[in-house]
Amino acid sequence: MFAFSAFAGKAYNVSSPDGKIKADISVGNDLSYSVTFDGKPVISESTLSMTLSNGTIWGKNPKVAKVSKKSLNTKIPSPFYRADKLDENYNSTTINFKGGWGVEFRAYNDGIAYRFISSQKSPLIIADEEVCYNFPLDATSFVPYTKSRDVDPYYNSFENEYEEVKLSGIDRNRLIFLPMTVDLGDNVKVTVTESDLEQFPGLYMTGCGNTSLKGSHARYPKISKQGGHNNLQMEVKERENFIAKTDGSRTFPWRVAIITDNDKNLAASNLSYLLASPSKVSDISWIKPGKVAWEWWNDWNITGVDFKAGINNDTYKKYIDFAAENGIEYLILDEGWAVNLKADLMQVVPEINLPELIDYARSKNVDVVLWAGYVAFDRDMENVCRHYANMGVKGFKVDFMDRDDQEIVDFVHRAAETCAKYNLILDLHGMYKPAGLNRTYPNVLNFEGVNGLEQMKWSTLDLDQVEYDVMIPFIRQVAGPMDYTPGAMNNGSKLTYQSNYYEPMSQGTRCRQLALFIVFDSPFSMLCDTPVNYDKEPECRDFIASVPTTWDETVIVDGKMGEYIVTARRKGDTWYVAGLTDWSPRELNIDLSFIGDTSGKAIIFKDGANAAKNAKDYNKESLTLDANKQLKINLAPGGGFAMIIK
Repeated sequence: MFAFSAFAGKAYNVSSPDGKIKADISVGNDLSYSVTFDGKPVISESTLSMTLSNGTIWGKNPKVAKVSKKSLNTKIPSPFYRADKLDENYNSTTINFKGGWGVEFRAYNDGIAYRFISSQKSPLIIADEEVCYNFPLDATSFVPYTKSRDVDPYYNSFENEYEEVKLSGIDRNRLIFLPMTVDLGDNVKVTVTESDLEQFPGLYMTGCGNTSLKGSHARYPKISKQGGHNNLQMEVKERENFIAKTDGSRTFPWRVAIITDNDKNLAASNLSYLLASPSKVSDISWIKPGKVAWEWWNDWNITGVDFKAGINNDTYKKYIDFAAENGIEYLILDEGWAVNLKADLMQVVPEINLPELIDYARSKNVDVVLWAGYVAFDRDMENVCRHYANMGVKGFKVDFMDRDDQEIVDFVHRAAETCAKYNLILDLHGMYKPAGLNRTYPNVLNFEGVNGLEQMKWSTLDLDQVEYDVMIPFIRQVAGPMDYTPGAMNNGSKLTYQSNYYEPMSQGTRCRQLALFIVFDSPFSMLCDTPVNYDKEPECRDFIASVPTTWDETVIVDGKMGEYIVTARRKGDTWYVAGLTDWSPRELNIDLSFIGDTSGKAIIFKDGANAAKNAKDYNKESLTLDANKQLKINLAPGGGFAMIIK
């Protein structure tokens, strides 16, 4: 797996437009590459190959047929993402080999990516792909291990904290889901992920007991049995001896290494989006991002009414009223509206009259989205989409896939395509990393694959969500938007936090929850708390309601992975700026000069003087930035701030 080329062979290279990143590609007995950053090694010689079911190995004794180079410097549209347009600037080297295959390397100013290319005429069965990252030293890594179930090591929810461990100390018996990050020292970090995942299983990494990582893929399902959560999942009982069945002529997923020497540039990377296939949805005018009134996290907790709150029309009408009064675009009916254990989305519980509810919502300019378990959605996808689109439903939140073998990847693409056909948006929960799908299908607005706020319903302080919040902008969010579900009004310090399934709270301050709506990418953003709690906090409610979910411009102002982050986003002429810290109190000196010639008049929410003990304590102030647009602000432990500048 890690044998280096027996001799130098032919050498090729590609460098980033700014010249800082260089990949050297060696074609000898093996196909391998290495990467330097500012002349220093960041990825040592690492082999790559792909094995077909007939025994052919692309990458063993390869024979070069043609080499081509390309440079691109342009802008691409990026609707419903961090900016309305993104810069795409790279140099590429493509090596075509005899036998109808090739490899493309691209060098951007913030990373290196490569992919296999096939020009085969007949369909292929891929036995395996060799993905290898050899690092020049025993660096510190930040790894999210899978929480694998006994039934299948690749059956997992893609939710976990990051463990800080030397490369040599990574548990070789556990899978690592992507993205993950390696800290090489001198501020240089490498984040490993993938993009343009289609007709192929997702990539995991495993440790090797040294300074190397090797790739791993789930093999194609052979025997599966319906089961799992409420019988809404497929549990793989046996797998084939290959990983993919695929078209013969195609490009394969990108293997991405984001490389920076400044953490804020890591958080700002758009490589996952840039490397994805362009949109397959020709008309996107009907796609509407927005915020969502959500009932599951707060357990349908409506009080002060004359009906029993729960899964019924009266309760949902209260959520609709709340959404309408506050300009919130959507209501979601989460798990419970369809008859349990039937895996049949055409069977609605008797307490819910969907046509009546949808008509009521429409009369108030609120749209309805429905939750769906994976098996229930997949078994009758076309009919379900047609039926509910005709009823007036605007999208689905599909949940509990909990795998990323090719069967699930194919399902996700089929779901995105089918939903687009019926002008339905899609939120993919119980899901792997985005891997660029939000570019290819812009109607897919959000993805879980994150250890989100739902964990606070049942987790103790042993799960450090505050530290996790200042990790994910530099790791998970680099792969794409996150269905994190912020907005808790019940907030706990280290002294007061406790889990409560029915009346949950967050870790950290109130202002932290406000800040999450700006710091985290989320074009379909759920408000986790109950309307009753929001109405008790009108200042915070109104602020959350005013924050956009898509942006014209995003700037990562400052940050250090695992410690703090400050993010600024522009919508029209208005800037939204927010920051988070870990459990350490922190004074931030923030340079906002980039916002240009605005009045500098701002509304700011900041941690109160007693927020370290009472996390709900905050101050709302009006201020005018000085002429140089400098801001000094103090954050409480687990704190944050959020502001609007006009």
